[in-house]
Amino acid sequence: MGDIDVVESQPFKTGVPLVVDLDGTLIASDLLWESLFALLSKNIFYIFVLPFWLIKGKAFLKTAIAERVTLEAASLPYRQDFLNFLLDQHQAGHKLVLATASAQKFALAVAEHLGIFDKVFATDIHNNVSSHRKAALLVKHYGDKGFDYAGNSRDDLAVFAVSNQVIIVAPDRAAARYQKKHQARLFPAPTVSVMTFLKMLRVHQWLKNILIFVPVILAHELLNGPFFIASIAAFLAFSAAASAIYIINDLLDLPSDRKHLKKRNRPLASGAISIPCGLITSTILLFIAAITCFSLPLEFAAVLGIYVLTTFAYSLFIKRKMLVDVICLAGLYSLRLLGGMAATGIEQSFWLMTFSMFFFMSLALVKRYVELANSTLMVKDKLAGRGYRPEDRDIVGQSGVASAFTAALVLALYMNNDSILINYQHPWILWPLGPIVLYLNVRIWILAHRGEMDEDPVVFLATDWRSQLVISIGVICFLIAGMP
Repeated sequence: MGDIDVVESQPFKTGVPLVVDLDGTLIASDLLWESLFALLSKNIFYIFVLPFWLIKGKAFLKTAIAERVTLEAASLPYRQDFLNFLLDQHQAGHKLVLATASAQKFALAVAEHLGIFDKVFATDIHNNVSSHRKAALLVKHYGDKGFDYAGNSRDDLAVFAVSNQVIIVAPDRAAARYQKKHQARLFPAPTVSVMTFLKMLRVHQWLKNILIFVPVILAHELLNGPFFIASIAAFLAFSAAASAIYIINDLLDLPSDRKHLKKRNRPLASGAISIPCGLITSTILLFIAAITCFSLPLEFAAVLGIYVLTTFAYSLFIKRKMLVDVICLAGLYSLRLLGGMAATGIEQSFWLMTFSMFFFMSLALVKRYVELANSTLMVKDKLAGRGYRPEDRDIVGQSGVASAFTAALVLALYMNNDSILINYQHPWILWPLGPIVLYLNVRIWILAHRGEMDEDPVVFLATDWRSQLVISIGVICFLIAGMP
């Protein structure tokens, strides 16, 4: 949970029940938001029904959503330091009560999983157990000042006022002010660093957007001021849009990410950054991308719009479709090339787009191959959120290697095309590019087969020193071939 000052976990002896809030207190998330995205992940068209449920009240909304989705209590991001404290209290015989505004179905699942609560108060279809309603309910059962309470937010202030003693956990601003004023016991939240925020944006994935510069490089116009500035603007727009969709994808994938050995540590899955914060950030990034489009041709805005819609569709359902998912991923890389062409007005290249599809199809298949290789599933069981089964591993590998060789073949055919004489004075110097492409791609496949490829293959190419060396040789060949 990070370097924080953990309160000593000694019995909180008051002789009265300790009532514990759930959202933001026991867990570093909010189950209304969690269940909402679980519902939309199941069927995006529920978004048109939600306003009608909300008109009937938050209690009805929460219950209606809970009836249609299931959240795994075991995988929720519990605040481990506070949970350890509660476990000690339970061991010492202290009566613990869970009182939450979350839907009753989810609250009962959490209570059953932890096994430390004697009673549960939660929202049902008639009553939203929050703020003053929660305070009144607890006073009704235990009397004024007849219970201790652990909470975290402005909504809990009403409950603090009628509690015997108060524990503040990862407070918002209102709860933090209360804690300082009354010197209540505090379990502070881990500090969210800039690196945590950048990790949510997946800034390292922006390396993929360097593809936007490929058309202007191949056209020998990189040093042309207007072309270079347009490419920079296109790069920023794609990067902002990509990060916005990565956030939405992470929100839709919260349950499956928490089952993954590495993805469970992502800022949103771990609860390090709240869901509302993620949504606000995503909205701002999409706004930035849209504003940037005004400085570029209309064709670029169309390409970026197709990219955003396709990535959103990928997050919702395409990624669960066998083979369609990798074709889509390869297409998204090609859209970056189209974006570079549209931003600068450079003529589209059939050869470049064909090469791109096969080259990136191979890399997309690597990702699926690695996921299958690392899975512990039984035969005929599908990967979580994917359309592949363990027995598909061999054919996925064969298809990926075939795509790698096809990309090299397309490149060879292009270099034998008469049009190459127009752009290059010494076209024979380009012939090493074929073996270079095969080396880059096949080496990745060998590493994947050995179990040594754990990261995104495109990011790997951009960060691996051997790949960088070979790519540099290819760039030198390209520059020399174009010299007068």
